[in-house]
Amino acid sequence: MPDFMSPPPRLEDRTFHDELRSVRQTPPGVAHAEMATALGGSVPATLAVPDLPDRVADLLQWVWCHTVRPDWPNRRRIFEADIVSRTQQISVGGWAAALSGMRQGMRWLGDGRLQINTYENPPRDLAGAQLLLIPTTAQRGWVAWDQPHRYAVVYPCHGLLAEAEQAMAPWALGALLGPVRAGVLSQLNAPRSTTQLVALSGFGLGTVGRHLKILLDARLVQRRRSGRSVLYYRTSAGDHLVHIQTAADAPSGRRSEH
Repeated sequence: MPDFMSPPPRLEDRTFHDELRSVRQTPPGVAHAEMATALGGSVPATLAVPDLPDRVADLLQWVWCHTVRPDWPNRRRIFEADIVSRTQQISVGGWAAALSGMRQGMRWLGDGRLQINTYENPPRDLAGAQLLLIPTTAQRGWVAWDQPHRYAVVYPCHGLLAEAEQAMAPWALGALLGPVRAGVLSQLNAPRSTTQLVALSGFGLGTVGRHLKILLDARLVQRRRSGRSVLYYRTSAGDHLVHIQTAADAPSGRRSEH
């Protein structure tokens, strides 16, 4: 991906249109050179145009307006869930736990060294620069930089609702807690809001809220505010209970519910 297409965002308060302006202000010669590097050769004639930065900015604006902004509230909840999950990982296992599974090939090496992929590229010294970790709902991530001031690692975030089918409640857990409560606890394999749990479980808001309170009182889940949302996540006890019952359900001779 050409660098000028995805500059790392500045930390000060900026809008999407401020970021687009940065793309438009790219000198055409720089844009052509970065496009050639990304393509591994010469730039096709259709892209070797003096207004390439403006065309790219127009395309990014169209994608934002027609495919991202209409779904932004849902994406924001997913981002907030990922941030809560990463914060929990840092508090339990430190930076190594939070960074090592962030994207394929990425792991914390210790001594201030972070491997971001498995390519044979020379290391970069980021001393004095900003390093941003940015979640995305895309299925793969990328890196970006505005040398030497800002660098960014964009990574696929946890908590995608598409993973819901992987969180079926084990039979034994349903027998112990009840099917609704067990289902809610199983869906918390990533931090989720009450609204997300309602969408995943198919039960009403009052039902999900009542069972969440019982799970909270039993210390099987905890909650944390992130932005305007309250996200619920399993405690270590809740994780242990789900994993034990899932293992017990694993053999092919699973008991019938009849």
